[in-house]
Amino acid sequence: MPLLILWDIDHTLIENSGVSKEIYAAAFASVIGHPPHAPVRTGGRTDRAIMSDLFRRNGLAEPGWETTRQALTEAGAAHFEALQSRGWALPGARSALEAVDRELGMISSVLTGNIAPNARVKLAAFGLDDLVNLSIGAYGADSVDRFSLVGTALARARTALGLLGDTPVVLIGDTPRDVEAALLTGSHVIAVATGIHTVQELSKAGADHVLDDLTGTGALLDHLRDLRAHS
Repeated sequence: MPLLILWDIDHTLIENSGVSKEIYAAAFASVIGHPPHAPVRTGGRTDRAIMSDLFRRNGLAEPGWETTRQALTEAGAAHFEALQSRGWALPGARSALEAVDRELGMISSVLTGNIAPNARVKLAAFGLDDLVNLSIGAYGADSVDRFSLVGTALARARTALGLLGDTPVVLIGDTPRDVEAALLTGSHVIAVATGIHTVQELSKAGADHVLDDLTGTGALLDHLRDLRAHS
């Protein structure tokens, strides 16, 4: 049975150097007509949750999601060059994605709080978009709650690839919310301390396998092979 591996993007595969928050602020300004007064807060949440919180903390009623989604899409596309010039692929990210892409019995996609167009923008800025199957991923437009995205990704993989219902899933991410999503859905999790959370914080959140970063491609593959063999 194949192993479905779902990668987080921001601070797991790439460093956006603050461009993400600029995208949210630009989308807000596009909808409302002025920049937000209260700051953007992300913390591993979905775009729907981030934007809803941003409107609320600025004392505004939330507009329809389709309006917000379109503004996010346009803001993401407009910040492509800023991502390229100021951000970078994190150490080991490309090698890890390439290794998993070559591995028989492993299917690689994403589980991210970003809406799908912006997920593609962020990966494409560093040439990583062709190393994952984005058509079966789960994105920030799919749900407010991150843990709900696991079922969405699995359902898409089943439909597109004919996977069975008990296909094992591995989440790879950098926040306690990634760990929580795995624990709530019975998925495996590999946490990476490449964001603001330490190895200790991620372990305390419930991750039983935590990496400093993705540079140890061989060790990562060995762990994934072991999960596949015992799932």
